[in-house]
Amino acid sequence: MKKVAVIGAGIAGITTAYTLLKRGHEVTVIDSRRYPAMATSYANGGQLSASNAETWNTPKNILNGIRWMFKPDAPLLFNPYPEVQKYKWMMGFLLATLKNEHKKNTLETIDLAKEARDIYFKIADEEGIEFELLKKGILRFYDSNKEFKEDINKKSWLEQDGMEWDVLSTDEVRQLEPAFENNANYEKIVGGIYTKSDASGDIHKFCTNLEKVLTEKYSAKFQLGTSIESINKEKDQIVLSGRDGDEIYIANFDRVIVCAGVGTQEIAKSLGDSMNVYPVKGYSITIDLKDEMSRKCAPTVSLIDQPVKIVASRLGDRFRVAGTAELAGINTDIRQNRIRPLLQWVERYFPNVSTETYTPWAGLRPMTPNMMPLTHQSKVKGIYYHTGHGHLGWTLSAATAKLVVDKLESDL
Repeated sequence: MKKVAVIGAGIAGITTAYTLLKRGHEVTVIDSRRYPAMATSYANGGQLSASNAETWNTPKNILNGIRWMFKPDAPLLFNPYPEVQKYKWMMGFLLATLKNEHKKNTLETIDLAKEARDIYFKIADEEGIEFELLKKGILRFYDSNKEFKEDINKKSWLEQDGMEWDVLSTDEVRQLEPAFENNANYEKIVGGIYTKSDASGDIHKFCTNLEKVLTEKYSAKFQLGTSIESINKEKDQIVLSGRDGDEIYIANFDRVIVCAGVGTQEIAKSLGDSMNVYPVKGYSITIDLKDEMSRKCAPTVSLIDQPVKIVASRLGDRFRVAGTAELAGINTDIRQNRIRPLLQWVERYFPNVSTETYTPWAGLRPMTPNMMPLTHQSKVKGIYYHTGHGHLGWTLSAATAKLVVDKLESDL
């Protein structure tokens, strides 16, 4: 048994802590915020989605990025102000695309996504975790014949990895999700693709409820409201130094796993490690379905509007709609011109859902240029990284937590 610190209490940190505790290690989770899952793991799209695990490294996406560059409501928005890390990341994205590893990386990501999904289901059953888990699959739908045909053609290689890719007609889309029926824009839908084993759930509820289990059942320690300012190796111990409010915090550990999201880059730099992770900003709205009409007319199947890259999930009496990717550095400002398209999307497809009461949110997703998460050891022996999931942090973290703990234990 080792004394392990996990830096970060988002989904990557919480799943890492759970994996360590189940294997008998002593765990302390450290986070600068007062509660778990208050940053990137707070209000994402909610999907546990192998069907959305395709990496972005394609020539088409590069061309789209250029075309969308100066369009404020585009699915991908690039802020051209000069920033070294941003251009380093973009060059890495271009090089990763030129390597033509899109299919290989996508299939690897799908395998991780399916494994993680099973782990979440198992945790929900064994630990009694409530997080609005809905096992009704995910439906992609299209109002573009071109986009629909392109995705149908992916069936031949995606299903080789054991993932369903059920192609639906317009009528079958409506039968699967009757909420589409009562609006004129439904007629513009040309078809859909359904992955029935996918699911959705509230990432924030999962993290906060699992924290209680980790504390009460597995005796984990949570050092919240604590900022780590330095990490030093002294003999066989790793010393973490920082501040807990006005108090100095110093503690020794046998091993440390850094799950600090977009903050991992700076920690890696301080340790002399090379890392290329960039904060890709995403937005969401959470609609309070406070009236009977809204609850009746909101969809229950989780959705992906593939042409505009918007996802939606039903979370009990709430409806979460998320989308857009923005390269704008460390900035969580909520821009109305990025929220407005999400509201308009709801009005377009589900006009009887009231958007009078909603909560906007923006979060920074730590993304690597090739879209593959990082689970490796630092140059400083005994320190490990678990980050870089991008928009798939919820979808992948339970599986990548297992990978990083496997590496830690193989070094013991």
